[in-house]
Formats: sequence, structure tokens, C-alpha cells
Amino acid sequence: MENNKLILNYCKNFDYIMNTDFLEGDTVSSRLVSIYKNFIFKIDIHNEDDINKAILIDTVMGKYVEDYTFRKKLQEEMHQIKVKKGASDIIRTIVDGLIDIFRRYEVDATRKIYISKWI
Repeated sequence: MENNKLILNYCKNFDYIMNTDFLEGDTVSSRLVSIYKNFIFKIDIHNEDDINKAILIDTVMGKYVEDYTFRKKLQEEMHQIKVKKGASDIIRTIVDGLIDIFRRYEVDATRKIYISKWI
């Protein structure tokens, strides 16, 4: 229980993510939230890489909840995440894939500049 409080100190978007109501029948979003929750509560609090990964997946899921464009992009590309048959930690593999999709999205989003009106 003590570790859970420490983990939640790093995950600033946890309440926002967990309290978001998705559309009825949106099983992808509910599964992603479940993966997020399972991952952050199973990390080793003494491992800095795990903490950094928890912070990153918290950022990814926060962006997923608030940004419609990113949500659609993630849902399209998450089918390309490959999990090897003998993988020891499937959730960690999926989280790594989600973080990779987020990083590619951030690079693409900074390259595109949208001008809404003509000057």
C-alpha cells in the first residue's frame, strides 16, 4: 500500500485517466486503461528505469484521454505492436510499444503546422 502512494506521486494523470468515461462499447480504451493500471502498480519503486517508464506511460495515457487525434492514431497503430510468443512480461512489451507510438506522434505533430485562417 505504501508503494502505491509513492507510485501515484509520479503519475500525475492517474485520477484523470481512471475517472474518464469512454463511449459505451469502447473496449480498446478500457483495455488500455487496464494495462496502464496493471503496469504502474507492478513496477519496482527502487528501479529508476521503471519509474521513468511509469511517468512516460502516464503522459501517454493522459494525452490519449485528452487528445482525440492522438487517440485515433494510437488505436490505428497499436495493432502493429508485436509481442513475441515467449515474452516474459506482455504488459511491459505493450507499454513499450505505446510509448514508441507516442514518441513518433510527437515528432510528426511538431513537423505539421496548421494554419486555420488565411492572413
